[in-house]
Order: sequence, then structure tokens, then C-alpha cells
Amino acid sequence: MDNQKNMIERKCLQLLETAIRQDAADIHLVPHVDEYEVAFKVGVKLKRTGTLPLQLAARMISFYKYLSSLDISNRRKPQSGSFHKQFNDENYSFRISTIPSIHLKESVVIRLQKHDRIVPVDRLCNNETWATQLKNAISLEQGLLLVTGPTGSGKTTTIYSLLAHCVNKLGRHVITLEDPVENNHSQLLQIQVNERAGMTYAAGLKAILRHSPDVIMIGEIRDADTAKTAVQAALTGHLVVTSVHAKDAIGCFYRMLDLGASFEELRQTVSCISSQRLIETAARTMSARFEILDGELLELTKEQVAKGERVIERLESEHVFLNYEPRKSFVRRSP
Repeated sequence: MDNQKNMIERKCLQLLETAIRQDAADIHLVPHVDEYEVAFKVGVKLKRTGTLPLQLAARMISFYKYLSSLDISNRRKPQSGSFHKQFNDENYSFRISTIPSIHLKESVVIRLQKHDRIVPVDRLCNNETWATQLKNAISLEQGLLLVTGPTGSGKTTTIYSLLAHCVNKLGRHVITLEDPVENNHSQLLQIQVNERAGMTYAAGLKAILRHSPDVIMIGEIRDADTAKTAVQAALTGHLVVTSVHAKDAIGCFYRMLDLGASFEELRQTVSCISSQRLIETAARTMSARFEILDGELLELTKEQVAKGERVIERLESEHVFLNYEPRKSFVRRSP
């Protein structure tokens, strides 16, 4: 029995090590009729690497759930958690998310995050204008900085890059409130939401405000409660950084309205909206393209929304990205 447990643990750790060697962002375990498919997300592509027998995959999933303090016996509801491991003398966080499929089989995604892996803001943006805009946004004393984009577009990388800039360059006290903590950073005070223990977003915010933070990071706005928490934190006179899933920068503003934030609250708090998309350049390297609403353009957007006008935003493309042509203007309309 012990040998079998050791074998499962060994298989699980080998899978994680393989993903790290291949520089994968995610590990996907997808159930089929008679086997599990294993795939790695590398860049913007999903690379299929092999299959696992159903019984072996089920045991491996149970082991990952055990490491993440999830309910191993419950396969009927989605669960999420995280665990930490050390490989080659480097610390990694692994964020696990499960979702039930038919016949009580679970589909699993494991996101890999290296501890203290921070990309400087200047390296994050291959356009100096974008880097300057982001630095100006994170240098404000108060407001709501929203980072948006599709899943896997690098929002978390951008946020931690900005927070590291706050700590290292601006000497600010940063506290994060996350569910779960995705990337352990030695210079940040990171708080994990734990609803079973009474540490909700609302309770966490009240506690954080007593610790005199300069900047508050709220992991992700997923529902009306977290949207309310982010807006309330910004209204207290702090700078709040958070992420929202939306199509583009203007869509992010409307998304906040859909989640219950009033227009007046957003008018007072939103100081910058940064939308990004992970793309492959002509040189076959990965990069992020930013669309940033701030300053006069943001104020104009707020005025148009207040009047009920359709927002039309004119952007200028300066580099060749996918199907974008250099120096060609294009118009993007909100949904």
C-alpha cells in the first residue's frame, strides 16, 4: 500500500517537474471515455503531451487535491486551492481548479507560478508609452486601477510587476487580499481569503485598513461582493489594484456597472483601466499588447457613459502583432 502511495506521489511530482522544464503556464488533465489527456499550456498554445489511465489519473487528482486542502471525496462541485513545492532549490506555487464532468470524472487545471518571479515594468512593455502610463497609474495616492483581459493574458504578471514597483521603487506598504494567493512574494503582506474561517473579502478589507496600507491589491473581481469590496477600498482614499475579466478597457467599465457598482462610485474611483492581450510577435516570441485608458481619455469615456452615448475609442497600432498592420489606425467599439 505504501509503495502504491509513493508511486502516485512520484508520478505527480514528475508531472510538475516536466511542466516546469517545458516552461508551461498550466497543466490540463482532461477526462475522456477511457483515459485522461494531459496537456501543457505553453505561451498561447495548448500542447498535448500524452495520456493517463483513468484510475491512475483519479489517484493523482486526489493527491493534488490533498496537497491543496480540498475535499477529496467531493467530485460533484467545482473546487479551487493551491499548494507549494520546491524544485531545483526554487519555490513554486501551484493553483489547482477542478470541475466535474459526466460519470463523476473531474477535469483539472493546475497553474504554475514561480515565487518572486517579477518582470520589471519596463520589460513588461515593449512600448515606452505603455510603461510610462502604468508607472504613472501605480504612483497615484488613491484610485482604482483595473487590469483586464482574457484568461491567460498575463494579468497576474502585470499586477505583481506593478506591486513590486510600488515596494522597490516607491517605498510603499502593499497588502494583498487574494483567493487564493497565486504568487508568493517575500516583500508583500499577502492575505488569503478563507470563508470557512470567516475571512471573507469584506472582513479582510476591514482588517487590512487597520494596518495602514498605501496600496491594496484585491486578487480578482468575480462577483458583486468583490466589486463592492474594491470600490469601498478605493473610496477610503487608498490606491486599489485589481483584475476584471472583460473584452477590452471600455468593456471593463461596463462590466463593473453590471456587477453592481454605481456610475458615481466609478466616476470617483476609477483612475486607470489597462487591457492586455498575450500575443505572438513576428519573431515568434511572446509579448503583451496593452490598451490603456487614463487621463483625459478616461474622463471623456466617463462623460460619454454618463450621457448614455456609444463609446468609440480610436487607437494607434505601432507594431506588427498578428493581423495588425503597422501605423494603421483602427476603431474599436464597445459591445
